[in-house]
Amino acid sequence: MNAITPDALQEQAPDAIQSAVAVLEEDIVFGRLHPRERLTEDELMARFGMKRHAVRQVLADLELLGVVEKKRNIGAVVRDFSVREVMELYALRAVLEVHAASQMPLPVPEARLAALVAVQREHDAAVAAGDARGVFRSNQRFHHEFFSLLDNAVLGQAIEEYARRTHPIRFGSLVTAGHRERARQEHWTMIQALRDGDRDALMTVCRDHLIPSRDAYLASQQAFSQTSGAYPATI
Repeated sequence: MNAITPDALQEQAPDAIQSAVAVLEEDIVFGRLHPRERLTEDELMARFGMKRHAVRQVLADLELLGVVEKKRNIGAVVRDFSVREVMELYALRAVLEVHAASQMPLPVPEARLAALVAVQREHDAAVAAGDARGVFRSNQRFHHEFFSLLDNAVLGQAIEEYARRTHPIRFGSLVTAGHRERARQEHWTMIQALRDGDRDALMTVCRDHLIPSRDAYLASQQAFSQTSGAYPATI
């Protein structure tokens, strides 16, 4: 593979590369691109109107995000997680996020809760509208705002890193109205626990909040193994 020079990268607007990365990440999160599906350079060049060096940068960025992997003699494919990988990732997320909940100063002043509530209103609206993309993005903003209450940047970065690594695992819960509504209600439970200074409730909901997306992915894997090899249709 030819090296990507700085001059070549400047020919393709960075915003276009970032936009393509975001679109493909969403395609993976929402199950429009399935685990093990190939991402060919020629198809991506045609889809996004990009040159080859820019498409290679897009694929490299997706690999860094953990949603795509390079396979020898195959090329770039959507990452497929084993049952063990799913369980280990979510076990680590539980350790990080429940620990964060155990360390948050409580009760949280209303002034600091205001920004979190504002983001959750956006999440409410996206859930009510059935806007899966809006749900995904507002959910990211909610959790970023929530864990920033800890005032521990290192722990917050670790939580965001491993949450991003599980984005491809979350499509089963994002595309189901019942799962989206459950997550919405749990966000309000978190807010109420912060307001009440109820640490036990906060730690419990942070732990339970991770389970549906993990189990939905494992269920889809099981369904895949029992069919002719096609992942369940999604949005």
